[in-house]
Amino acid sequence: MPLTVAVQMDPIERINIAGDSTFALLLEAQARGHELLYYTPDRLSMVGQSIVADAQPLQVHDEVGHHFTLGDRRRTDLGSEVDVVLLRQDPPFDLAYITTTHLLERIHPRTLVVNDPASVRNAPEKLFVMQFPQLMPDTLITRERDEIEAFRRQHGDIVMKPLYGNGGAAVFKMAQKDPNFGSLFDLFSATFREPWVVQRFLPRVTEGDKRIILVDGEALGAVNRVPAENDIRSNMVRGGAARETDLSPREREICQTIGPELKRRGLIFVGIDVIDGNLTEINVTSPTGLRAIRKLGGPDLAAAIWDAIERKRGG
Repeated sequence: MPLTVAVQMDPIERINIAGDSTFALLLEAQARGHELLYYTPDRLSMVGQSIVADAQPLQVHDEVGHHFTLGDRRRTDLGSEVDVVLLRQDPPFDLAYITTTHLLERIHPRTLVVNDPASVRNAPEKLFVMQFPQLMPDTLITRERDEIEAFRRQHGDIVMKPLYGNGGAAVFKMAQKDPNFGSLFDLFSATFREPWVVQRFLPRVTEGDKRIILVDGEALGAVNRVPAENDIRSNMVRGGAARETDLSPREREICQTIGPELKRRGLIFVGIDVIDGNLTEINVTSPTGLRAIRKLGGPDLAAAIWDAIERKRGG
């Protein structure tokens, strides 16, 4: 049965369709005959008890330079006129983002929101992962300099990054004895209000940071992202190269451990990051990797995600 699907995302004209997972989901939905509506987060409103969006009919085309066609805007009640909302805006995971989860929570699950907005709000990617310390490298979350200094003395080289950062931005490696540490601490203190994630450095990151996609709690595909020379960041937007890969026994163990909790929370589309058998992040806001996996000969995970959505909708 065709569904009416609204996508809440960043401006569609700015996306790079070659690697954009939201675009892959939209292409698959359109191929299945679902009606697409598009809006950006600033066009979401609460009117009385109704959640409405200034949405536009959308058609997508897998063609660089002409990848979308939009119709006229119309006020759309997401609770009564829409079957599925794809919550696909990118971080930062700030108060504006959190507000959208509160609004969309009011229509879910009557209108199925993917991922569950309450679970997105309650599972920040670098905090939720701390629920599974046995799968992680040694990790500290703090703003306190003395705690970081003690962590460095214990573990040697470390990585520091803002708790709500994304896309590899502001990720730094610091040596155990690094003359830049004081300056970096001052910079972080002045720039970021949130705590920071401090982790033991994993030297084998040079061999890749594996992105594994779980659909409704089941691991279905992966891509190994290899950092560019002289960089520890493997994110493809930072120059990382996508490589074909399989899951190791340890990685399967990680997925089997966290999968039931993801399913319980209604997190249908999740991307986890694993370095040298260590789980480092659980990405639930706007995971990526679908098109890269497909281009490397892997499975069509956009189809698998829509299979899961349709099962939940009874479509």
